[in-house]
Amino acid sequence: MCMGVLLLAGVFMLSREVVHVVAQNQKAAKTIVVDAGHGGDDPGMVTETLREKDLNLEIAKRLKNYLEKAGYYVEMTRTEDKGLYEPGSKNQKAQDMQNRVAFIGEKCPLLTVSIHQNSYPDSAVKGPQVFYYADSVEGEKLAKCIQDCMNEKLQVESPRQAKGNTTYYLLKKSPGTLNIVECGFMTNPKEAELLQKEEYQKKVAEAVGQGIQEYLSQNANSL
Repeated sequence: MCMGVLLLAGVFMLSREVVHVVAQNQKAAKTIVVDAGHGGDDPGMVTETLREKDLNLEIAKRLKNYLEKAGYYVEMTRTEDKGLYEPGSKNQKAQDMQNRVAFIGEKCPLLTVSIHQNSYPDSAVKGPQVFYYADSVEGEKLAKCIQDCMNEKLQVESPRQAKGNTTYYLLKKSPGTLNIVECGFMTNPKEAELLQKEEYQKKVAEAVGQGIQEYLSQNANSL
């Protein structure tokens, strides 16, 4: 009798473990990492009225919400105004970048998008721009999908094309497929005004989310 009870208990515990492992594997298979650029002591681009780190976080949160409603698990590198570095670190920027890369590696996501805002000396320059690592075939596919959706959904006057890059740390060092999404130019007065509005932030997040869905749909059999 005791032996039977022990066997049943063992089977029960084993089945729970199997269910847990299966659930974890299913989650990993649908995980997307959303990285809100900058944070904490690193404000990113700053104007008289805006800090890039704040816009990045707002749009990243809205993107998380959109993707979760679409059925994906979303892991965010930060959910508040904090950098990914130890307080008092002598080289906060380097540690922050390294920790973001480590976070992505730990989560093993389908893909990663890093949300940023752009700037340029000529205030007339505007429009979203998506970057991918120049040697990444999947990165380029994802970037084209996101760029096309942003150009269309945000009704961009002078549409840009996704651009390859070999110098950005996250693009070079991050495992898997990653895009850096520059949502707009803070140095363009009209675009800066739009980026502060909740409705426009929502439109930006939805455009990025739809681009991600388009990419995953096109590559459903290979991912």
